[in-house]
Amino acid sequence: MKMIFSVLSSVVLVMLVYFGSAFATVQSGEEELAKDLATLFRSARAVISSNQKLINDASLGDKGLTADKVVAGAKANYEKATGRAFVGAGSATLAGQAQQAMFEAIAEVMNNAQAMINEPGKGFKGFLPAIFARQVAQGFSVRMDGKLSIKLTAPKNYVRNRANRPDTWESDVIEMKFRSAGWETNKPYSEVAQHKGKQAFRFILPEYYKASCLGCHGTPKGDLDITGGRKEGGTLGELGGAISVVIYQ
Repeated sequence: MKMIFSVLSSVVLVMLVYFGSAFATVQSGEEELAKDLATLFRSARAVISSNQKLINDASLGDKGLTADKVVAGAKANYEKATGRAFVGAGSATLAGQAQQAMFEAIAEVMNNAQAMINEPGKGFKGFLPAIFARQVAQGFSVRMDGKLSIKLTAPKNYVRNRANRPDTWESDVIEMKFRSAGWETNKPYSEVAQHKGKQAFRFILPEYYKASCLGCHGTPKGDLDITGGRKEGGTLGELGGAISVVIYQ
């Protein structure tokens, strides 16, 4: 009897080690995909941020800020952020489908915005990095329906657009982890958790206010910014947002 129990215990232990290792490998692959996608998304938004002055130049008509230029800029920014060349994944893979969906969403947003961006005689266009990011995220998530979604969110007290509100999981991570004194700057968080009633791998990457953000989100708190919104009173280096990725399992 002892021998049978010993054999069964050994079998169970082997199964736990095997399936536990396989699960860890799956999670590792999902983490890499989510981080890669968040980096590409952030890299695309940075193109809009670096061209904000050009976009709002009333003296120019055609700015040359085409979809192709933004996609190329996103890849270049990605390479700077990761220290490696951007390599497209195979179209049969989830990573390849996600990359294609991201570039298609960027192209759609930029093509739709050309008339506004290139309007001569008008300064502030209202085409901001956050607006670009929200539109790209929506287009991407529609294309990857049932597989992947991405979202730009923020602490509840810093959210301006209701579409960007954090859900319960995102809010908990932001408040209890990212805003905690001991959390390492730029460190993401991930776990398997429910999303809209489905089991999913969830990944969230913190973002911090840079000098370019403070024109709209800095001080004095409550003053109107260029968009007509009220400044949040944010400070340089403060947690100001997060990129949230969901991979459905």
